[in-house]
Amino acid sequence: MKTIRDVSDALRDSVTHQAIRQADLKALAGISQRTLTNVLSGKQDFKVSTLLALSDRLGFELVLVPKGVSAAVEAGPTAAPIVKSRVEAALERVRRAAEPGSIREQANSPKDMRQRMAAAFGREPLAQTPTSWSTRKAK
Repeated sequence: MKTIRDVSDALRDSVTHQAIRQADLKALAGISQRTLTNVLSGKQDFKVSTLLALSDRLGFELVLVPKGVSAAVEAGPTAAPIVKSRVEAALERVRRAAEPGSIREQANSPKDMRQRMAAAFGREPLAQTPTSWSTRKAK
């Protein structure tokens, strides 16, 4: 926004969008009806304190930014990047691996782990994981 008219238009649009009555807004902001009418018309200059009061009551925050940055602020949010980041790709791999029926999920099942451990130590796999070492039969 570069002119008083731009500021007035934004405030007026907010009043309309939020369906706030001017009588309620002037009471909340602590200004007269004449001042509110002048601000919303954009035809007269107004005090910064009036702008701060109205913008606060309408849910705005007054922020000053360098001129070079203002174009980016006015452009609004940017679109998500087309290329996935390394983190996004890694998270996707983890989610796929955790899906029911996935090859990785089956390979990491407790039964498969017991079979691999038994094969590594040259023993038969246990039916289930023992609760303590004393319940396991010695061979």
